[in-house]
Amino acid sequence: MQEDSYRHKGMRKILVDNLRNKGISDEKVLMAINNVPRHVFLDSSFLDFAYQDKAFPIGSGQTISQPFTVAFQTSLLELEKGHKVLEIGTGSGYQACVLAEMGAKVFTIERQRNLYTKTKSFLTEFPYRIRTFLADGNKGLPTYAPFDRILITAAAPEIPQALIDQLKTGGMMVLPLCENEEYQTMVRITKKEDGNLKRETFGDFRFVPMLKEIGND
Repeated sequence: MQEDSYRHKGMRKILVDNLRNKGISDEKVLMAINNVPRHVFLDSSFLDFAYQDKAFPIGSGQTISQPFTVAFQTSLLELEKGHKVLEIGTGSGYQACVLAEMGAKVFTIERQRNLYTKTKSFLTEFPYRIRTFLADGNKGLPTYAPFDRILITAAAPEIPQALIDQLKTGGMMVLPLCENEEYQTMVRITKKEDGNLKRETFGDFRFVPMLKEIGND
């Protein structure tokens, strides 16, 4: 793993201040962003840009989300230490590490085999216990359900019923839901005591699409 220098830590502090100025107010989320070294998840050619508030390619047609998006989605989860969280779309593993840094028990699914293999190996270099799975995120992980929180980090054409079924009563799911071809609406679903779903929306974002089949690209 690349070193985490004083320069990198200083750049993270500036990033956190930037996120705070953009409206992220959950200090637990900001602390996690400050503690997880984003630059180690990126190719060395992006090293000088790692703490800009931008998304970058990570291979297999996937991206590492911009820090604001990571912080925004994480804030919507209203995480508590010890929460059992299912993440759909492991990608680089950065979001999973932010969740784990906040004390969540993280289960994460990736459908791209090459990316899954690379990230699963890389995550062993961190002090977190993150469980990674090569699977179809639309189906979730019924063996390990129910979950306190579910986070989808790719554009979903619909809310998968299998994931609703795997959400605890009182639990929350956050996902970017496709409203048209150009953008997605950030949605939070809360599973109420009576089984009904409360839906809240939080503005428009852009994500790579959520796919079903397992691929090698």
